[in-house]
Amino acid sequence: MTTITLSLPDSLWEFVESQVAAKRHGNASEYLRGLLREAQMKEHNARLEALLLEGLASAPSPLGPLQQRLTEAVEQILNTSEPRAHS
Repeated sequence: MTTITLSLPDSLWEFVESQVAAKRHGNASEYLRGLLREAQMKEHNARLEALLLEGLASAPSPLGPLQQRLTEAVEQILNTSEPRAHS
């Protein structure tokens, strides 16, 4: 595991401390790792969504209206699902 040093203004440090206490994280490092994992998951999901939609739109399908309904269903699922944070 790599260790980093992070400088924060007092106001941000106070916010981090309040979040650690409110969300029952063991310490600031656990809280910040959780935030980074959430950001990483959001980026991954955005890339996956783009690839799925690109694939659905890339070739005409003999399925016609069914493909349109499938595309709409995939878009709805991707827009309503929340990324799950890992501890």
